[in-house]
Amino acid sequence: MPKQVDHQQRRGQIAEAVCRLAGREGLDAVSLRQVAAEAGVSMGRVQHYFTTKDEMLLFAFQAISERVERRIAAAVAGIGENPSARDAVRALLRELLPLSESARAEAPVLVAFLARAVVEPGIAEPLRAGGVGLQELLAEQIRSASGDVDATREAVSLLALVDGLMPQVLIGQIDAGAAAAALDYQLDRIFGGSPRAR
Repeated sequence: MPKQVDHQQRRGQIAEAVCRLAGREGLDAVSLRQVAAEAGVSMGRVQHYFTTKDEMLLFAFQAISERVERRIAAAVAGIGENPSARDAVRALLRELLPLSESARAEAPVLVAFLARAVVEPGIAEPLRAGGVGLQELLAEQIRSASGDVDATREAVSLLALVDGLMPQVLIGQIDAGAAAAALDYQLDRIFGGSPRAR
């Protein structure tokens, strides 16, 4: 009986290799040949699943985005049933910062993809769509708890804060504790000094 091939698993294996290379060397260093070597597969196998570098990069970006989304969902679920809006927003945004080991490993890859999105519309579009969805989610949470603030503006500000803190932590300009404290400071301002989730 012929061996069953799990094509999604093989594509995932290649996406993981892209992410490892991007995290170590940046996306400019990623080529079909280098990805094949990193994944331990033939160049032909990579070309079977991805005909161009940009197609491969887009798939890898979607894979890491899904991984981050799962981590965020687990963090929010981990704070218990019926969390306050502040606790939910805090749990979500902390997962976007390189505070945990897994988030710290993913952050350089996300920064590399963000830089690539500036010149690559195929990567920019899902980044934009995801950003808009996240902004709306945050604004909804803020609005539910603090009706007297401009929830959309506060959501934009929180996302900009997190986006700015990520590379600062990665290059050692500030440490993880300072980044978390900066986030809590803004959440205290928006939510009126609500108690922090521990």
